[in-house]
Amino acid sequence: MTNRIDARFAALKAENRPALVTFIMGGDPDLATGQAILEALPQAGADIIELGMPFSDPMADGVAIQLGGQRALAAGQTLRGVLGMVEDFRRKDEHTPIVLMGYYNPIYVFGVDKFLAAAKDAGVDGLIVVDLPTEEDDELCLPALKAGINFIRLTTPTTDDNRLPVVLKNTSGFVYYVSMTGVTGAAIKSRGAVGDAVARIKSHTDLPVAVGFGIKTAEDAADIGRYADGIVVGSVLVEAVRTSLDNGKPTDRTVSAVRDIVADLASGVKRARA
Repeated sequence: MTNRIDARFAALKAENRPALVTFIMGGDPDLATGQAILEALPQAGADIIELGMPFSDPMADGVAIQLGGQRALAAGQTLRGVLGMVEDFRRKDEHTPIVLMGYYNPIYVFGVDKFLAAAKDAGVDGLIVVDLPTEEDDELCLPALKAGINFIRLTTPTTDDNRLPVVLKNTSGFVYYVSMTGVTGAAIKSRGAVGDAVARIKSHTDLPVAVGFGIKTAEDAADIGRYADGIVVGSVLVEAVRTSLDNGKPTDRTVSAVRDIVADLASGVKRARA
């Protein structure tokens, strides 16, 4: 399967720099502002966008992203609305890859086949569904691949060499290495250990490896980008939305707060291998 994700990683490999993968929650803090944030990301330096599908009962999200999901749901966001965000984005940007990230329950309720068809039509390039292990590939992973949508797997420090080939079997697009045990938003304890883990994963696959959880600053991006094909940043962006609000409402600082952090992170990935 060749799509925008493959093309973007190939182009960045030629530039000898890692990808900046940015996560935002779809529809946070409200539908219009969420769309404006999404459309601002590529110009600020995002290479790949992960767009959160808000869900009421997340299991892997730290407080910042949980609150972002709650704000989006309170604003009336739905899974269909997230797909609408991608459709609107594609009218202006045909090249930046978009990966939907979240949990299986909303997709199951929507209907797998119906969802995959709508996602493909909207311009979605990949899925990260954190609560579907490889033993459940028939549920969504294999249908997604058949529909031409990448299915991106998470690996963790506890994914050993026996488990890793099983996890990678139907993975496509890239491998998302979670740099720590626990939830989003914590700090990376050992950057050297992350480098070792990326090398171990690469010994099992030719797919790019992106590292997420715990990356907050341009310095983090530069350091982790020495080892990884991509760095994933989410909590610090969602938290920037929260701190820009006035009594829960977006302000004229909300979009720029996210955009400025992304621009700073982009400067970090550009010097990662300088």
